Amino acid sequence: WYQRRVREWYQRRVRGYIGATETSATGMTQVVTKPMSFHKPVEKICGDLYKKDAQICDLKYEKQIDLKTVNIKKLKVKDLRKILEQNGQDCKGCSEKSEFVKKVEAIAREQGRTEL
Repeated sequence: WYQRRVREWYQRRVRGYIGATETSATGMTQVVTKPMSFHKPVEKICGDLYKKDAQICDLKYEKQIDLKTVNIKKLKVKDLRKILEQNGQDCKGCSEKSEFVKKVEAIAREQGRTEL
């Protein structure tokens, strides 16, 4: 549910920035969607939009981590902390990456992952 709420929040912000809601202060919907329709690269669209509104290209979606397939030992500590937070746990006193990995592996086992 946490990831869904974050995704919805980002989508509301994007819609607000491009003017796709009733309460939007700007109306850039066509400026965004027209280049997408002929497959213009996202970087070029952002470059063009940056001149009109610099905030729109600053939005980034959080990386989605699937505990059933990811190699937990290769994740960054930042990602391990995010997983713990999303599952309502913390790792107070953890100073080594291996301690974070053990906690996340326990969560993965609880969620049905068989091999680690």
